[in-house]
Amino acid sequence: MVAVNMDGASSSGRPMWSGVQPVLARGFGAVPPPVLVLLGVISLQVGAAFAKQLFALAGASGVVTLRLLFAALVLLVIWRPSLRLDRRTLLVVAGYGAVLAAMNICLYQSIDRIPLGVAVTIEFLGPLSVAVFGSRRKLDLLWAVLAGLGVLLLSRVEGGLDPVGVAFALAAAVLWASYILLGAKLGQHTSGGNGLALGMAFAALVALPFGISGGGAELLSPAVLAAGLVVALMSSVVPYSLELEALRRMPPRVFGVLMSLEPAVAALAGLLVLHEALGVVQWLAISCVVLASIGATRAQ
Repeated sequence: MVAVNMDGASSSGRPMWSGVQPVLARGFGAVPPPVLVLLGVISLQVGAAFAKQLFALAGASGVVTLRLLFAALVLLVIWRPSLRLDRRTLLVVAGYGAVLAAMNICLYQSIDRIPLGVAVTIEFLGPLSVAVFGSRRKLDLLWAVLAGLGVLLLSRVEGGLDPVGVAFALAAAVLWASYILLGAKLGQHTSGGNGLALGMAFAALVALPFGISGGGAELLSPAVLAAGLVVALMSSVVPYSLELEALRRMPPRVFGVLMSLEPAVAALAGLLVLHEALGVVQWLAISCVVLASIGATRAQ
């Protein structure tokens, strides 16, 4: 048995996870950025659908807190980031973490009140705005308009929507736009997954008071903790690692257009996992979003 010190190093003095980092870096580098984004989208939305099933046990904010805490622990163990940061990098990490926590809390509060696909569709207004206002090519604007048409169609739900749920989704949209821009800066100021690990840890600290208030003692239940770990891996560790790497290798505006797949994947995850059925208009909207994403990918 290899002895492990408190700092994560083996008895030989070599970091326990030192071999993981280059493997991850080589693996990410071999995958085209658009594919990284799409894989992250699928993992994130299936994880969100699974997380919604836990709201009755630990509350929306409680599930977010568990997700961020476990994700932070996993990333810190893998990357073991240095805490020696200059002032500018520290501000970027803190800003990224705060936005990450707020975005996830708002989204989970939204999907607790309205269907997953609809909540993510409204939230998508954030990256869509980044794509539209940051574009300098007419072709990119065309894909953004087509994705916007899909968003409008997908938002048409019979019986109306809970206004509080819509408000939380709109807040998440603003925060998502900020996340894209801060994620690009984080990639510029840090290497590998170091910035992501530190940002996730800061996000967990920001979310902790909300999680304790919303989940209480249920957060310590073994079943809830196990489910929270699964949600963390699917909704944070995997997608944010993939997205951060993609942001290092593509402009934020192109990343924003590619993320137009979010409403479509969220709607499918809602249908398959939560049995939130869609009508013909909503499926037409999915087709618009998929076409927009394919067009943006081909352009990139």
